[in-house]
Formats: sequence, structure tokens, C-alpha cells
Amino acid sequence: MNRCVVTSTLAAALTLGSAGCIGLNAGSAYPDYDSDDVRKHVLTPNNGKDPSLSLGNFKFADSACEGIDTHTIRKRLAQDDFTRFLDKHSRGIKQAKARGNLFWYDFPGTDPEDGDVVRLRLAVLGDSAEAAAELHQALLEHGPGWWGLRRSNLSILAPRASTSDAAAFALHHKLMCWGMFMQTGTDDVYVVPGPYMDM
Repeated sequence: MNRCVVTSTLAAALTLGSAGCIGLNAGSAYPDYDSDDVRKHVLTPNNGKDPSLSLGNFKFADSACEGIDTHTIRKRLAQDDFTRFLDKHSRGIKQAKARGNLFWYDFPGTDPEDGDVVRLRLAVLGDSAEAAAELHQALLEHGPGWWGLRRSNLSILAPRASTSDAAAFALHHKLMCWGMFMQTGTDDVYVVPGPYMDM
């Protein structure tokens, strides 16, 4: 029987002890963004250039969020706070209430004219501790490649992607400026340091 045991550190937070977890497929096709746009906004953990885009080996540079307020938020937020952020930095996003405290955000996928979307799930929780626990658990349950963001009492779960595709998507929509970026590896959940951090 697989058992997931959690530990945390700042750069490579949250380790689980089961190598048998397999990432669920969400059926989303991420757009193919220019890799040069990614490379100019990532650094090694020691601020060097041209990092490997693998978990634990890169961070988002502050330059990716120029002009965006990235100070840590302590107050309670609502889904409208995320919607307002998207209205400033993205286009073509559709929002729907799934149920209760869950909302869907559909971003254009590989072929948006054919209805292809990348769906992010936003959960509104009671406080930042609940949001952290909920996102952490969701990432562990969905498995490798699934990623997400957390800001105050909001958590966002995003469908499975390679680390480079997830980073490109987050950079394109400035998502790592809005919340702390995390992704599940083969048997770990990693925090990718960036301009916004919320511990």
C-alpha cells in the first residue's frame, strides 16, 4: 500500500514517499508558447541564467512581474479578485460557477475555435492554511504534472502539463505574479519560487 508522507522546505517543498502515484489525464492541450519568452524570465535557484526547466532547478525572475503588485496578501479574497487580475493580464477567459465555493476558468487551449480549453479550478477556502492544505492534497491526489497556485485563502488547480508547458502558461498569463506556483513531480510537490510567495 502506498503512503504519502509530507515534509516541507522553501525551495523544494513537500515530499511524498510513494513513487507509485500516476498523474491523472485532464484532456487539456496547452498552447505552444515561445520558449524564448520563458527563458528570459527564469533563473537558476542561485540567480544564474539558462536554468534547466525541471522542478527544483529554476525559479521565476522578478522581471516577469514588472509593474504588478506581488506583495503577500493576508486578507481574505474572493474569486472576483482573481477575475479582476485576469481582466488586466489575459484575454478570452471564461468563468463559470461550478458549485458552492468552486469556480471554473477556461483559458484558450491549442485550438480555441474548436472549443479546446485549459480549465483551471479555483476554490475559495476559509483562510490561507485551508487553501494550502486543499491545494496540497489536490496535487497529491491528481499526481505528476498537475500544478497550481495559491494566494491567501484561494487555491487554483491546473491540469497536467510538462514543467516547461506549465511555466510557459503561467508566464503568458502572469499567473505566478498572482499566486505561489507549485507542481507535482514524480513523487514530490515542489514550490517554484517567484515574485509572489505565500508561505
